[in-house]
Amino acid sequence: MAVKGLVKYIVKRGLVLYATMLAGIYITILVANMGGKVDEIILADLQTQIWDTVNRNPAYRALSGAERERIVKQMLENEIKRLGLDTPFLVRSFRYLIDAATLNLGRAQFMTSDTGSRLVANIILERLPATVMLFTTVMVINFFLHLFLGLYLSRRYGSLLDRLVVALAPTSVLPGWFYGIILILIFYTWLHVLPPGGIVDVPPPKDPLLYALSVLKHMILPMASWIIAGFFLGVYGNRTFFLIFSTEDYVEAAKAKGLPPGLIERRYILRPSLPPIITGFALGLIGSWGGAIITETVFNWPGLGSVAYTAIQYLDTPVILGFTVIYAYLLMITVLILDIIYGLVDPRIKVRFG
Repeated sequence: MAVKGLVKYIVKRGLVLYATMLAGIYITILVANMGGKVDEIILADLQTQIWDTVNRNPAYRALSGAERERIVKQMLENEIKRLGLDTPFLVRSFRYLIDAATLNLGRAQFMTSDTGSRLVANIILERLPATVMLFTTVMVINFFLHLFLGLYLSRRYGSLLDRLVVALAPTSVLPGWFYGIILILIFYTWLHVLPPGGIVDVPPPKDPLLYALSVLKHMILPMASWIIAGFFLGVYGNRTFFLIFSTEDYVEAAKAKGLPPGLIERRYILRPSLPPIITGFALGLIGSWGGAIITETVFNWPGLGSVAYTAIQYLDTPVILGFTVIYAYLLMITVLILDIIYGLVDPRIKVRFG
């Protein structure tokens, strides 16, 4: 009965999240196209580009103005059909939604992948590993760093180190790319010990071990910039969580029973405080997979952030939507998994299945 109730809960929760995700995607479709205004911009740019191509082509110079106008009109009609702009935006918006729901991301209007493909899935998937490799590593390091240092400071409330972390917490409002610029100035411009950007040396080493070491060397500065940016605030936040839970009545009762301090810390302080910490980690991890446009630009890192920046520049709606769809699915799955994890890590959370 419990298993049946659990399955029923997961299905119901999944359907609600899926419907919410589709609503969010459709809003994104409307915003990305500005209600169809982007189509007008694209058509104007296409007409200008085609006129410029025809006027510069020596084969068309001998033709009359009427003939060149006819050729431009025909080429423009072909481009409109190729881009699917010959149907009303409202119709296309629901077609985009159906494609998104089935993960049919289609073809980009202007962009191509690193291998020359115009498929949106290839454009995104070819850059996803670089983003996941960099930012997932940063998020995992930050998670354990903030967790254990926060727990350590909660035991030493009011100490010099505790007061220092509290005082420096506001420095975390500065973005990672700001620290990245400073690190480049120090370790590349002055010391000449680390590369300023890129993902691997040029030319890339042929030996797999040397290649991996080269990638690791290029990861040091962007990783350090994000770790420094979130260090003090992350430690301060976890330390505050642990302090709050350490004053609960059940903790005082456990102390009165004479339970060992280590057991009290693990069972009565750490475990109840894990849900908000895990939530922050999971959502931050999914968010980091979207890349960081400015950070990737500063370090010339070939990830999803640079793809998003290029897609916005070119107003390539299919790529923007594909990017949003992938992120929406990841977010939906993460939230569903978190709902299940809450019941496992927090003894106070009980879900009545069935």
